[in-house]
Amino acid sequence: MGMKTTHAQRICQATPPPSGRKPQMNIAPREVEGLLEQLQNFHAVFAPLFQRQEQRHHALQYMQGQMLDVERKSIEPMARALNDGNVQALQQFTSASPWCDEPIIQQHHRQVAITLGRPEGVIAGDGCDFPKQGDESVGVTRQYCGALGKIANCQASVLLVYASDAGYTLIDRRLYMPEDWFTPEYEARRQACGVPEDLKFQTKNDLCWNMLSAVISAGLLPFQWVTFDEAFGRDRTLLNRIAQAQKYYFAEIPRSITAWRRRPKVLPPTTETEDGRSRKHAQLAPTARAAKRIEQIAKKLSDEHWRRVIVHEGTKGPVEVEIAMMRLIFSEDGLPGREEWAIIRRTSARHPLKEWKFFRSNAPADLAWQKLAEMVAWRWPIETVIEECKGELGMDHYEVRNWRGWHHHMTMTMLSHHFLVRVRVNLGEQAPALTVSQVRKLLQVVLPQSRYDAKSILQEIQRTQKQNYAAYRSHRKRRRQKSRLPT
Repeated sequence: MGMKTTHAQRICQATPPPSGRKPQMNIAPREVEGLLEQLQNFHAVFAPLFQRQEQRHHALQYMQGQMLDVERKSIEPMARALNDGNVQALQQFTSASPWCDEPIIQQHHRQVAITLGRPEGVIAGDGCDFPKQGDESVGVTRQYCGALGKIANCQASVLLVYASDAGYTLIDRRLYMPEDWFTPEYEARRQACGVPEDLKFQTKNDLCWNMLSAVISAGLLPFQWVTFDEAFGRDRTLLNRIAQAQKYYFAEIPRSITAWRRRPKVLPPTTETEDGRSRKHAQLAPTARAAKRIEQIAKKLSDEHWRRVIVHEGTKGPVEVEIAMMRLIFSEDGLPGREEWAIIRRTSARHPLKEWKFFRSNAPADLAWQKLAEMVAWRWPIETVIEECKGELGMDHYEVRNWRGWHHHMTMTMLSHHFLVRVRVNLGEQAPALTVSQVRKLLQVVLPQSRYDAKSILQEIQRTQKQNYAAYRSHRKRRRQKSRLPT
C-alpha cells in the first residue's frame, strides 16, 4: 500500500490514553477508602528487604509523602504534611540509612512483571537531567541539561522504563558522574558526597547497558524490544551488545549514518596482490559503490515506499505520520556490516528533510511491517513516565546531596509510581479514563493528612475526566479535519 490511499492505516490500538477516554466511574466510596490498605499491602512486599523496623516505617511514610497534595515534595514539606511525620527521621532514612537498593529493585521488577509484564514488552532508555543550584550535590557540574535545553548547572542520569500495552513505569536509574569528578581536584567533594571509592568513570551509554544487562541476567521482566533516542542509537557497541543478547533494538540514528542498498564486494586480507603488495585488512573492491548517507537514500524513495499511518492515540487525538522502511547494509568502519531494517518517519512529504526521523532495527527480515511500524511510537512512554514522576511524585524536588540519598530517593520514586500504575490497571474496567494523576488524587482520601471525603473526590475526578474528554474530542476533530479524514 503506497501513498495513493486516502485513509491512514491504523497500526496502534484504537483506544486513546486514559485522559482521552469517555468518562466512566464505577468506583464506590468504600473502594476509595480501601486504597490505604492496598498501599500498605504493596509496601509489605518490600518491607522485609529493609534491615530495621524504623526503615520499614519510614519507607511507607516516604511513599505517602510523595503522594500528598503539597506544592513541593522535598523531605521537609512531606514530613510536615504527614500527621506523624518527622523531618530528621526521613532525612536520616534517605541520606544516611544504609539500606541496600538492589534487592528492592529486584523485587520491584517482579512486581512490575505481575502488573505489566508481556513477552513482547519494551524497555526504553533515556537521559533525565536535574537543574541544581551550587556545586555541593553529587555529580553536579555545568553540562547540557535536557530539562532546560541548554548548558547549565545540573545532575544528569540515565533511566529505564518498562512498557507494554497494559501501561508503563520506571524500572531503574543511574547517576551520571562526569569525568571531572574523578580528578584529584574533586577528591574532597567525592568523599563529602559518599561516592564509592571503587567507582570508575562510565559514559551514559555504559550506564544504560549496565542496567539492561542486569535486567537480562536476572530474567525477572519479560521483554523483547529495546528503544532509545539518537544519543544511544549512534553507539554501535551498545547495539551489538543488545543483538548478542537476542533482543531487538529500535534505535533512532543520526541522518549522517551511511549504508548500502545492496551488499558491496569486499576484498579479503591477503599476503600478496596483483601488484605484489600485501593487504592486511579487508577493503572495498575498487568497483564497489561508496556507502550513502541514510538521508540521501530516503530522499530518493518513491511514493510507493511510503504509507500513511496512525501510530499513536495521544491526548489530542490520533497522531498520523508517513513511514517508509527497507533493508539496508549498514556501514561499519567503512565496510559493510549487518543487514538491518531502516525506518524513516516524516509528518508528510511537504515537511523538509531536516525534520525527518531515522531509525534502525535488528528485528528479523520477515517481521510483519505493522509490528515494526508500531515501534515508532514506543518512545512516548518514557517521556510520559518522567513527566508523571516529576509532576505527581516530586522526582526532581529532592534536596539530598549525597550519593546514597540520590539513589534512595529514586528507588522510592520507582515504587511510588508503580503503585499508582497498579491501582490504575486494577481499576481499568471500572474506570477506564482514570489517570495516574487521578489515582494520586484518590489517595488524598485515605492518607494520614486526609482533608477529603471519598464522595467529593470522586465528583472532582469526574469533572476532570469530562473536561479531559471534551478537550480530546475537540483536538481530535481538528486533527482529523486537517488530515481530511472522516470524523
